[in-house]
Amino acid sequence: MGDQQSPIFLSQKICWKRVLPKTNNMNSDRLPQHVAIIMDGNGRWAQKRNQPRTRGHLEGVKRVEEVVSTAIVMGIKVLTLFTFSTENWTRPRQEVSMLMRTLMTVLNSKVKSLNKRNVRLQFIGRITGIPDQVLKSLHAAMELTKNNTGLIVNLAFNYGGRLEILDAVKRIAKAITEGSLTIDQIDEGAFSQALYTRDLPDPDLLIRTSGEKRISNFLLWQLSYAEFYFTDKFWPEFDEKEFRKAIADYQNRERRYGNVSAKSG
Repeated sequence: MGDQQSPIFLSQKICWKRVLPKTNNMNSDRLPQHVAIIMDGNGRWAQKRNQPRTRGHLEGVKRVEEVVSTAIVMGIKVLTLFTFSTENWTRPRQEVSMLMRTLMTVLNSKVKSLNKRNVRLQFIGRITGIPDQVLKSLHAAMELTKNNTGLIVNLAFNYGGRLEILDAVKRIAKAITEGSLTIDQIDEGAFSQALYTRDLPDPDLLIRTSGEKRISNFLLWQLSYAEFYFTDKFWPEFDEKEFRKAIADYQNRERRYGNVSAKSG
């Protein structure tokens, strides 16, 4: 299991509904390698329809299925989904319990299907506080899909961006104390390798649903040069069409990384 501050990495295959390829003027040469999504608005979607918040979470699972299948078809390399934050433990106990049960159900029922589609499932976050049954499902899914070479579905679970940075600092401090790293060797690359997302490219695109325009303690280091896409759609409304719309918007942007625009001459 590792120490309590270690990230969880889960490799797994999930079998979602089949999504047929669509071009929609999509430029395969300008696809984002890594898309991160803050799946916001499940509860508000349900309340707007006079339904319990838990209904919104169940509907949100269907959208995860669509987005994962679409990402596979498109050829996107990494999909990171903000599934459960360290702050979410303060929500009503009934809602938290339902989210834990839903995660276990999805993992146990979908892992074989995802595995067949060559999906590798990873989880990033702190192990501390996660129920044992959930951890068992997570590790079983990681073990099953660890050798897959297709889409990486990276679930940020019990995750907080500031805590991730603190854990990275502790990991680097430990390496210095043990003599495997010197202060002069600490650079951006070394720090990135101390994060939960080590060995993954930084996100090219962040999508947030529900109309909120903030990153909410999500991938604070990794999003430095990501393009942001905000939509008023609640997550249960964010279907394949909306995902493709976000990707198309990304492809119309010029990424300069601090340089002068090529269009300026």
